Amino acid sequence: MKFGPVPIDQAEGAVLAHATTAGERRFRKAHRLSAEDVSTLKGAGILQVVAAVLASDDLGEDAAAQTIAQSMTFGGIEARPAATGRVNLHAKAAGIFTVNAAVIDAINAVDPAITIATLAQHAAVEKGQMVATVKIIPFAVASSLVDAVMNICAGGEIFAVNAYRPVRVGVIQTVLSGTKPSMLDKTLRVTEARLARSGGRLTVERRTPHEIAPVAEAATELARDNDMVVIFGASAMSDFADVVPAAIERAGGTVIRAGMPVDPGNLLVLGTLGGKRVIGAPGCARSPKENGFDWVLDRLIAGLDVTAGDIAGMGVGGLLMEIPTRPQPREPLPAKNRLKVAIVLLAAGRSSRMGGPNKLMA
Repeated sequence: MKFGPVPIDQAEGAVLAHATTAGERRFRKAHRLSAEDVSTLKGAGILQVVAAVLASDDLGEDAAAQTIAQSMTFGGIEARPAATGRVNLHAKAAGIFTVNAAVIDAINAVDPAITIATLAQHAAVEKGQMVATVKIIPFAVASSLVDAVMNICAGGEIFAVNAYRPVRVGVIQTVLSGTKPSMLDKTLRVTEARLARSGGRLTVERRTPHEIAPVAEAATELARDNDMVVIFGASAMSDFADVVPAAIERAGGTVIRAGMPVDPGNLLVLGTLGGKRVIGAPGCARSPKENGFDWVLDRLIAGLDVTAGDIAGMGVGGLLMEIPTRPQPREPLPAKNRLKVAIVLLAAGRSSRMGGPNKLMA
């Protein structure tokens, strides 16, 4: 492809680089000039245009983007028609986005003319949300470059939206002498809302003393009739032998990981019991704000496995926003200088246009 000024007599078939006006006609950017268009431009006194002239082995931007998108293998995603050198890909259902980053990097390394951008690995997406876009930068690209990308795409599934499943969740809340019922009730409401966004359902709650044996008994019961068990401890885990991890093991389960490099969310416990996943929720999960609990919960509801290695790899990007309910913030807030006001002077007229109370006093 050649790009630059083109004499008008040689412009037939060229692609305009800029919108161009000829009398009452306006030719948009990226318009491919026909013989009639050239005649119109010449009649308006235009001697040359800035345009792209495609070679015989070039693919136009739309054709190139469409060809690349069609060569990709993906799941739970639909590709929209190409326009302006771009194909957008959208989620067919709400779920968790997964992507083979090495393949995306390899495609983007072929040539700067061909680009693919996606959401981050394990991003939560809504139905219809754009998850990836294929964009051709110039007006055309050599077919050999498109062939190179197609060869990379032939290796298997590149990305997918793993749809949420309507899981049944049983909740255990442990109680100490100072535990307020209102806090437990709020935790239930927050958890129900958290599950509703992904189609899950809270089926049953058990409140037990904050002790290993009763928690183990309740976990065994709830694991029989639910897809997942979530345990909210009245006291946050402070040791790997603390109540929640110990109760999972007492019930015959396995602790996969205790503690995670996501903050808020450090004190999460993940285990299995009777083939079902058990999550010991960190205290921050009582808040609706995003925390490490969401990362694990959403992946499990989407049918994705979460291993100890997966949790260990969550540290980069795992420093999330501070939440107001955090008992001990990471850093103390700076002391506020309180301004003492003795007099307020309101200087104005009669405020007659207000037709009622004085506007400064209202």
